[in-house]
Formats: sequence, structure tokens, C-alpha cells
Amino acid sequence: MTRSRPLLLGAAGLIAFLALWELVPLIGLINPMLLPPPSALPAAFGRELTSGLWFSALLSSLSHYVLGLAIGAGCGVALGILTGMSPPAEEAIAWVVRLLRPIPGLAWVPFAIIWFGVNAPAAIFIIAIGVFWIVYFATLGAVRAVDRDLLEVAEAFGFRSGPARLVKIVLPAATPGILVGLRTALGQAWMAVVAAEIFGVFGLGQRMMQASSLLATDIVVVYMLTIAALYGLIDTGFVRLQNWLLRWKA
Repeated sequence: MTRSRPLLLGAAGLIAFLALWELVPLIGLINPMLLPPPSALPAAFGRELTSGLWFSALLSSLSHYVLGLAIGAGCGVALGILTGMSPPAEEAIAWVVRLLRPIPGLAWVPFAIIWFGVNAPAAIFIIAIGVFWIVYFATLGAVRAVDRDLLEVAEAFGFRSGPARLVKIVLPAATPGILVGLRTALGQAWMAVVAAEIFGVFGLGQRMMQASSLLATDIVVVYMLTIAALYGLIDTGFVRLQNWLLRWKA
């Protein structure tokens, strides 16, 4: 009973939330056009699915998400390792980081349109920018946090060169911190997907904007829940991968 209690309480909370959501527009507290009840969503989803728009938008956004996440996270990990292992390199880019870090991802939209046009590369660029800094700082912090005594012991055993030290010592020790940053980036990337697509690139974000302009709030909620479900699935899969990679810590 104790083990199932969190599951039961979570299910009860979700049911109560859905019941309240259904009740609010039903009794007229909010216009159903502004907040559609959950009972209206299956029909809206069915229309989107039958038209083929839902599946097409899903595939488009997933391609933007995966490529943007891979590019942004890959660059973040690479630069984080470089600057974490080389204080001179960190010092060399310190002012560049301070200049660029505060700029929000949406501020890059005009340049994305100018450089790439209103197409997939522009969306991928915005998503990559959105996750880069998260992964970079997580990697930098993880590499910096590697035990200095561990590095000294590694040197005593002959791991003095950069590549050998990186592969044998730094990466295994920094992996937990890097994975925390990557998991955070998984969620941030979905936020960036919507931001990257609202200016005209086809995908879930664009479809949400089209529906909102027609006051089709049920369609908007369908795509909001689609993004939430996708993130839940991806995060669950990543947690399992993380646990497998860090099984040596158990």
C-alpha cells in the first residue's frame, strides 16, 4: 500500500484537476471559447488527426527539436570541456560569454530569418541557441568540480596528456553533472521549438498560432498537451538512459 500511495495520490490529484477544469466552463465562470473543457478535446484531436495536420506538424517539430538539441548540446559540451580543462581558454572567452549569455533566444529570431529565411534551419538555429548555454554551463561546472586529488592520482599513473586525461578521468567524473544539464536542456528545447515556429516555420508552434488566430482554443490545447506528452516520454527515456550510464554509482 505504501509503494502505491504516491501513484494513487497523483491519480486522484489529476482527476480532481480535470474535474475542476471541466466544471469551470460548464457553470459559466469562463467562456468555453476561451477555455475549452477536457471533454471537447478528443473531438478536436480527431479532426486534426484525420486531416493529417497533427502528424505532419509532429514530425516537423520533432526534426527541429532533435537537430537543434543535438547541435546546441554538442557545442555546449565541447566548449564546456575545453574551457573547464583550460583556464586560459575560459579567460579568453569570458567577456564574450558575458556579452552573449543575457541575450534571450527570441532576440535571435530576426537574425535567424535574415540568415536562413523562414524555414527549418532558422528554427533549428533558435533551438540550438536556447539549449547551448544550459549545457555549456552545466558541463563547465561539472568539469571544474572534478576532484583535484583524482587528477593528481591520474598523473601519478601516467595520465598526463589532455586526451588520455579527458577520456579516462575527466569525462567519467563529470558525466553526472553533464547529464543534469542535458536533462534540463530537453525541456528548454521544447520551449524553444514553439518560439522558433511561431514566426512561420511549420510545426506544432505554427499550428498553435494558426488555431489561436481563429479562436480555436481546443486545437491550441491539443497541441499544448501534445508537447507535454512528448516531453514526458523523452524525459522518461532519458532518465532510464541516465540511470544506465550511471549504474556504476549504485
